[in-house]
Amino acid sequence: MSVKKTISVVAAFAFVLTAQSVMSGYNPLEEVVGTASYYCKSFDGNTTASGEIYSNEELTAASNVFKLNTWVKVTNLNNLKSVVVKINDRMHPRMLKKGRVIDLSHSAAREIAMLEKGIIKVRVQVLPTDEHHED
Repeated sequence: MSVKKTISVVAAFAFVLTAQSVMSGYNPLEEVVGTASYYCKSFDGNTTASGEIYSNEELTAASNVFKLNTWVKVTNLNNLKSVVVKINDRMHPRMLKKGRVIDLSHSAAREIAMLEKGIIKVRVQVLPTDEHHED
């Protein structure tokens, strides 16, 4: 097998493994780049996948890429503003197929100046447990 074919096979295999881990709701990566959206205000008061009550005022998010109760830093790649949020909910599975990696609370979206755009490109980084403060 040629070097070019070997590289292509390895790249395809890595893509399939990453896609499978993302689709299963677990991603072994510490950092993901994708698109972010934010919750509609009408979700305020609903119960999240973690059992918490969703609040537009809390710095939380939904994701199918990261485990529940994981703290992540979300950076808006257009303006480099960032916010730290707790993953406490799951997105509809079709959002991942659209490239959505995170759905932010209204307050978190405001922190990174994405309210006018609605959907933006972001970098999401898992934070070590000692880099955040729980309420």
